[in-house]
Amino acid sequence: MSALPYLDAATVERLLPMERAVDVLEDALRTGLDPEATPQRPIVDVPGGQLLLMPAATGRYAGVKAVTIAPANPGRGLPRIQGTYLLFDGASLAPLAVLDGIALTSLRTPAVSALAVRHLAEPDARRLVVFGSGPQAWGHVLALRAVRPVEDVTVVGRDPDRAEALAARCRDLGLTARGHTNAAQDPVAEAVAGADLIACCTTAREPLFPGKLARDGATVVAVGSHEPDARELDDDLVARATVVVEARTAALEEAGDVIVAIRRGTITSRHLAGDLADLIAGRVVAGPGPRVFKSTGMAWEDLVVAAAAYEAWT
Repeated sequence: MSALPYLDAATVERLLPMERAVDVLEDALRTGLDPEATPQRPIVDVPGGQLLLMPAATGRYAGVKAVTIAPANPGRGLPRIQGTYLLFDGASLAPLAVLDGIALTSLRTPAVSALAVRHLAEPDARRLVVFGSGPQAWGHVLALRAVRPVEDVTVVGRDPDRAEALAARCRDLGLTARGHTNAAQDPVAEAVAGADLIACCTTAREPLFPGKLARDGATVVAVGSHEPDARELDDDLVARATVVVEARTAALEEAGDVIVAIRRGTITSRHLAGDLADLIAGRVVAGPGPRVFKSTGMAWEDLVVAAAAYEAWT
């Protein structure tokens, strides 16, 4: 048997630009993919962190991503999240290709956020605040810029050097950008209050900013956590907002931003306005307050993006 083709990070990025990734995700939902039918991922605690297995299948393809989350890795100079994707033929279940799991995650997560923003955010959204300074923060700058006319970026990070480095990358794109630390309360609060888009891409376990700062009409995406006790958004923001999730079943199992608010009685599960499929189909009507998209990451997203990269390669 010949060796399986391996699509490394550079190949995945070349084969599937961000705009194309957003489009293939939307196409999958429009042609009937049901996020609620995706199997729940098993999460196994191991000495170094967590091991996640993310299986999914459609008519043409099946696949599984094996992901590791090692919280101590940044101190070792290694990525916190690592992984590998194995793509199979849907009918015969013969293996077709192996893909770089980090590249896949780094692409599909911001692409999913951008898809939600495409249907939730005000058309002229120009001012973006990004919490975080890692790969997902950068990916969200690129993704949200692909679907909205972003001109101004505020980066908020714990490390001032990393925050400024990401701001410099934004300036290289021709954007106005500056970096702040979480300690710089006044400028951060001012930026959040004036933002059209807010992207939360952190490992925070407690809310990143007072939700009352987010103006009516602003769109907030939160992607940093898949744990029921961790959250980036506070109860005030969630209660005021039109809340969209990838899938209700996944959100009620893994989305701490939603689960904690339900547990405290701030909202009920009926507060969720819909899932991504509802949003794409026009079944979500945004209320007068902010709009929130809460993502935990789902296996169907990996499969759709991996299949599109493989088809581009073949």
